[in-house]
Amino acid sequence: MSYIRLSKHYVHLPYLYLGIAEALLLMLAAWLAQRVDAYITRDQVDSETIIFYWFPVLVFSAVMSCCTLSMGVYSAMVREGNASMMLRTLVSFFLLGSVALFLLNLITPGDLINQSFIFWGVIIATVLVFITRWLFLAVVDTAKLKRRVVLYGAGERAKTLLQDLAPEVDVLGVQIAGCVANAREPVEVDQALLIEEPQDWLSFVKQNQISEIVVSPDERRRGEGGSFPLNEFIDCKLAGVPSSDALSFCERELGKIDITLLKPSWMLFSDGFKYSKRRSIAKRLFDLALASLFFLVLWPFMLLTALAVRLDSPGPILYHQLRVGLNGKTFRIYKFRSMRQDAEAGGKAIWAQKNDSRVTRVGAFIRNTRLDELPQLYNVLTGSMSFVGPRPERPEFVSDLGKQIPFYDMRHKVKPGLMGWAQLKYPYGASVEDAKNKLQYDLYYTKNHSFLMDMLIMIQTVEIILLGKGVH
Repeated sequence: MSYIRLSKHYVHLPYLYLGIAEALLLMLAAWLAQRVDAYITRDQVDSETIIFYWFPVLVFSAVMSCCTLSMGVYSAMVREGNASMMLRTLVSFFLLGSVALFLLNLITPGDLINQSFIFWGVIIATVLVFITRWLFLAVVDTAKLKRRVVLYGAGERAKTLLQDLAPEVDVLGVQIAGCVANAREPVEVDQALLIEEPQDWLSFVKQNQISEIVVSPDERRRGEGGSFPLNEFIDCKLAGVPSSDALSFCERELGKIDITLLKPSWMLFSDGFKYSKRRSIAKRLFDLALASLFFLVLWPFMLLTALAVRLDSPGPILYHQLRVGLNGKTFRIYKFRSMRQDAEAGGKAIWAQKNDSRVTRVGAFIRNTRLDELPQLYNVLTGSMSFVGPRPERPEFVSDLGKQIPFYDMRHKVKPGLMGWAQLKYPYGASVEDAKNKLQYDLYYTKNHSFLMDMLIMIQTVEIILLGKGVH
């Protein structure tokens, strides 16, 4: 198993293990920082008291771990190399972590998290983490840690699955060992991946160290030209090599639901798409508390943004649009105006484009920093939106996309949000094809949403804001 399911969300075990190991390492760094701080200040607190002074140690570890996750350090280490990993780590520790700990110091009683402790903790943590990651990459062959998977099928479905996996191949916990073509399906995958169908599947999976069989033929039923080695796959399953269908495999490994494979019966009988009154109430209370806190903290930035919009170009400060929310009901969304007043002079809804000429000078800045979204805190307080959920679209776009994309209306079964799973996993889109790709991530959230997943999305959205990803 290369994954574990926590609150219905799939988490890959290599990242989980690395995160736990580094959390323990951060606790060690915090403990060492306490000792250094006590030595420098000649603190009279005895050693035994310092050793059991765990509150700052736990807080330091939790904050730094969240900052590491928010900057996408682990995936950058695999995708972009050591230079990107080091840069993101420095930003997460020295900027995000230091600021977060400083703010915590202001609200905690006494001097539990003092500035000297923060300084030495960040320095020691950075050194320890860099050394540990360098040793890990130098000693461990990460390719050998991946589970070997074979696809049963080499037609159009298998080709589509391989195309979906290709951009994520470096960060996935699996390696495609090859494809076994169904007897009567046309071969569409790369010939280099083809494997002759084994006479003895059990011996084949043992000899080739296969961990999973993904069933993805274009047709399984014998009556329609397909064939399926059910008994052989059962033998493999009993020997510890499970089989999975392509749709579930894609959901688990890529965090999305492939709508080209999706059937209504799967949605109806799957373990997701469930309503929980307790979770709904808890999420609403969380939204109210967080939106109120953000209003208290961010009102000066909102005031300055409103002033800048007013001075930059003629027109109203706030811009409002109708959007489609929960169960298809429309509501009015509010933003700080970032485009010219005549951006849609013809009255026709227009997709925002990259380097859109309608965006004002101030508008470009507040879009990059997401300051234009702050008035949507009002939508969260009124209950038309949540902090996390699929981004709401305009009724004109929804009507058009619903006719062209199957299952599009399913994204409206949960409340829309300020930030979403699709925004983390897919860049900004301004076409039907982009909307189709984003829908696959929205469906994953609709099926598997939980408090844990909401927290992960909120933490990882920090990277989107700081790096200005997906801004148009």
